[in-house]
Amino acid sequence: MNYFSSDFKLGILGGGQLGKMLLSDTRKFDIQTYVLDPSDEAPCKIACDHFFKGDLMNFETVYNFGKLVDVLTFEIELVNLEALAKLEEEGLKVYPSPKTLKLIQNKGIQKDFYIQHSIPTANYKRFPNLKSVVVDILDSKLKLPFVWKCTEFGYDGNGVKVIRQISDLDNLANVECIAEEMIPFKNELAVIVCRNPSGDIKTYPVVEMEFHPEANQVEYVICPARIDDKVSEKARAIALTVSEKFNHVGLLAVEMFQTEDDEIIVNEVAPRPHNSGHYSIEASYTSQFENHLRAILNLPLGKTDSKVAGIMVNLVGESGFSGNVIYENIEKILGWDGVTPHIYGKKQTRPFRKMGHVTIINENISEARRIAEDVKNTIRVISDKLNN
Repeated sequence: MNYFSSDFKLGILGGGQLGKMLLSDTRKFDIQTYVLDPSDEAPCKIACDHFFKGDLMNFETVYNFGKLVDVLTFEIELVNLEALAKLEEEGLKVYPSPKTLKLIQNKGIQKDFYIQHSIPTANYKRFPNLKSVVVDILDSKLKLPFVWKCTEFGYDGNGVKVIRQISDLDNLANVECIAEEMIPFKNELAVIVCRNPSGDIKTYPVVEMEFHPEANQVEYVICPARIDDKVSEKARAIALTVSEKFNHVGLLAVEMFQTEDDEIIVNEVAPRPHNSGHYSIEASYTSQFENHLRAILNLPLGKTDSKVAGIMVNLVGESGFSGNVIYENIEKILGWDGVTPHIYGKKQTRPFRKMGHVTIINENISEARRIAEDVKNTIRVISDKLNN
């Protein structure tokens, strides 16, 4: 199929910031784009050719949208699987495949998959609801502390909580969940794997992630990770194994722990462009977004090496503010060498909501990290009114 200067139509399920950044590269290639999202204020709306408002979990909505396009991809996992499967059966190219997504969408199924394929992961137990977790604690069948995760609909730190005492379970949703052993670790790492339908496969360098202690969100992504080369090679090899077992097409972000004895434990995966790869827009020869397009269109994959060290700082809504967003001091950082802000276009801010990111590139990773700290301390994402 001729993807360029033709009637080819690419469909994207989800209209958030990942889709908006993906659309930037479709413009470079002059690809006609269709986007489906439930919000009239979706960031993608200003950047696609055709925008449709609709429920991503509704069968008819997703199925009818898919009938309009030639290739369908997504920027969020919470989409109707049955509709994707029917579209694929009818001949539509859906990447990643609904078969892959089915193994990933539910974190309990995802964890079972790792065990079945001998992929190292933390010990865990699945529960049908929160009440059964409480019963196991009271019966001494589940030891504290552990990490509680809802199996579906979690995002941006929501749906994950460290449970140190039984009262920490208060106010959590009574839904299907897992209790996961806490892993003592040195670093949280990630590797993005890119693969096309022909089986061509590449990995991006290992990145190191620093998390916000309160929000359980990535605060900084550092590339390359400040780890030993042998650990880096091990992480990339495990990421390739995970990719092979999932048989994914497109991007697969593999989040991992580096343990105290330098073993690599897989935490979870995301079958799409990912927060841990945003640095690649400025720092890599080929950004994660361009390589996702190349992969789902079965084109040659671009070079994944970094041209220069890169650090990404997430811009999130400041605690205590909700409402119409105001970005304070963006203009100040624009005068700093190697600093590039990306504003996602969300109109409303709330505490810890992802509103943008800033990339810092520098030949010296330590200097980049210092500048990243300055960026974090300079910009504030607030609103026109304080929370009551």
